[in-house]
Amino acid sequence: MSDKHHEEGHTGPIKNSKQLLITVVLAFILPVILIIGLVNFVGSAPKTGAGVGMHELAQAQRIQKIGSIEIRDANRPLRGGEDVYKGQCAACHATGVSGAPKFGDAAAWAPRLGQGFEALVQSALKGKNAMAPQGGGEFNDLEISRAVAFMANAGGANFPEPQPEAKEGDAK
Repeated sequence: MSDKHHEEGHTGPIKNSKQLLITVVLAFILPVILIIGLVNFVGSAPKTGAGVGMHELAQAQRIQKIGSIEIRDANRPLRGGEDVYKGQCAACHATGVSGAPKFGDAAAWAPRLGQGFEALVQSALKGKNAMAPQGGGEFNDLEISRAVAFMANAGGANFPEPQPEAKEGDAK
């Protein structure tokens, strides 16, 4: 009799395998459901802070285009160095803004002229110091090099104005 009483004291509430299966499933699923519910409750609260009310602006910034294509007339007449200087370069080089050598100032241009024409053109196309790159703007690379020759010649150089390469079949 003491063995039977001893066995009854050690038995739990789960009597068969079906009850065990239900208990195990609920032990895993119930906490997951509670966690999902808490996350939804906390996440549904209205948000406050900087930039919260600008959903349209944030979306527009995420989907903005990163490039554009501009179609230009490839057969338009090339502009000379003076025209390009007036249209692109004069804003800084006429006044010497941010250390740009002033137009016609031989002393300021002398160290730059020693680098050679190609180095000056590359500096103009790729940018240097405070000068932003000029390549790919309103003017093509040949027109920018014409402006470089125009400014350098006003500063004491004697560079010829670059000409377009002759195409095959053109009369010489």
